[in-house]
Amino acid sequence: MDPTQPTSASGILASQGQAAPRTAGEEAAPSVSSRSGYFRWVICVLLLFGTTKNYMDRWVISALKTTLQHDLGWSEINYSNLVFAFQGAYAIGMLVVGRFIDRVGTRLGYAIVMVFWSLASMAHAVGSSFSSFLLARMALGFGESGVFPASIKAVAEWFPAKERALATGIFNAGTNVGVILAGLSVPWIAVHLGWRWTFVIIGSLGFAWLALWLLVYQRPEDHPRCSQAELEYIRGGRPQPVKKIRWLSLFPFRQTWAFACGKFLTDPIWWFYLFWVPDFLERQHGLHLAQIGVPIVVIYLISDFGSVAGGWLPSFLIRRGASLNAGRKIAMLICAVSITPIAFAYRVSGLWPAVLLIGLAAAGHQGFSANLYTLTSDLFPTRAVGSVVGIGGMAGAVGGMFIAKIVGYVLQWTGSYMIPFFIAASGYLVALAVIQILTPRLEPARIDVEAQT
Repeated sequence: MDPTQPTSASGILASQGQAAPRTAGEEAAPSVSSRSGYFRWVICVLLLFGTTKNYMDRWVISALKTTLQHDLGWSEINYSNLVFAFQGAYAIGMLVVGRFIDRVGTRLGYAIVMVFWSLASMAHAVGSSFSSFLLARMALGFGESGVFPASIKAVAEWFPAKERALATGIFNAGTNVGVILAGLSVPWIAVHLGWRWTFVIIGSLGFAWLALWLLVYQRPEDHPRCSQAELEYIRGGRPQPVKKIRWLSLFPFRQTWAFACGKFLTDPIWWFYLFWVPDFLERQHGLHLAQIGVPIVVIYLISDFGSVAGGWLPSFLIRRGASLNAGRKIAMLICAVSITPIAFAYRVSGLWPAVLLIGLAAAGHQGFSANLYTLTSDLFPTRAVGSVVGIGGMAGAVGGMFIAKIVGYVLQWTGSYMIPFFIAASGYLVALAVIQILTPRLEPARIDVEAQT
C-alpha cells in the first residue's frame, strides 16, 4: 500500500486540507508492518463461529415452516406473525443490548447474549401452541440481537480501519455458513428424530462456543497472544479514547442516521431471503423438506463469496489509490447493481436459474452489508460502535417487521412472490442514495467532550 494514501476518515479529511476531528477514534496510517502479528485473525474466526451459530438457530424455523404449519395448523398469517414477533423483539434488543455490550464490554456481553439465545432456541422444543412459539421466538430475537453489536465492536477493537471491512466480511460469512449447516442438518434431524430435537441439538451448540470464547477472547491490550508490534499496528500508534459516550448523544448525528437508514432499507430483504426462500422453493418448484438442502447450500455458498469479496473490494480499491469514501461506496454500488436481477426470480421456470438468481442477490447483500457495518467504525470511535450498531440494527429489525407483514399478506391474498422480489431488487440502490445524501464524504462524527461521560 502507498503509505501516502489516506486509509481512514481522518486521513481523507487531512488530504482535503481539513482538520480531522480528534474525537472520531480513527487510526492514522500505521507505521508498523501488518506482518507484526496475526492473532487478530484468530479472533475473526471466533467471531465467524459465533455468527454461524446465530444463524443456525435463526434458520431452523424456516426449514420447518411447512412441517410446523401441517402439524400445528398455522396459516401464512400465523407464520408471518411469528416472524413479526421475532423482529419486534430483535428491534428492542438491538437498542438495549447494543448499549449493554458497550457498558459491560465485548467479552462478557457476548457471553451473556449467547447463553440467553441458546436457551431460547432450545425452548422451541417444548412448544405445542402458537402462543408458546411466539414467546420462544421473541426470546430468541431479543438474545440474537447481540451478535452484531458484539462482533462489530470486537472488530473495531482488534483491527485497523483499513482491514475492518474484510474482517467484517469474513465473520459475516458465518450467516451463510450457519444456513448451510442448518440446511444440511435440520432435514436429517427432523426426519430421523423429529422436529423438536432440531431445536434442542442446534441450540445446545452455543455452550461449546461459549467455552471457546471465554478461553480465547480478551481485548488486544490485555491479550498475552497479541504482541506489542501487532497492537501498534492495530492502533496505528494512536491511543484509544477511554471515556464513554452518552447513548442519546448519538441520535443527532447524520452519520447515525445514514447507518440506520441503510439498515432499515436492506435488512428486511435479508430477512425475506432467510424466512421465505425455503417456502418459495417448495411452493414454486415443488421441493420437499428432504430435497431442500442442496439448493440452500448453493445459495449460501454463493452468498459466502459475496461476503468476503465485498469486504475485500474496498481494501483493493484503496490500495489502488481510491479514498476510503470512494472505496466503500464503489463496493456498495457494485453490490447493489448485482442484486437487481432478483426481480425476475419469481418468473423463471427452472429450479437452478431461480437458485442462481437468489444466490447472486444474497451475495450482493452480504457484500453491501459488510461495508455498511464497517461504516460504524469509519464514522464513530470504538466506544460508540456497539451503540450505533444497536441503533441501526433496531431500524433494520423494524423494517423486518414491515416485510414480515407485507410478505405474509401478499402470499395469503395473491400466492405470488412478485412484489417481494421487486422490493428486494430495488432496496439497495435506494439505501446507497440515502447514505450518499447523509454522508457524502464519510466525515467522522464530531463527538465533543460534552457528549462523553
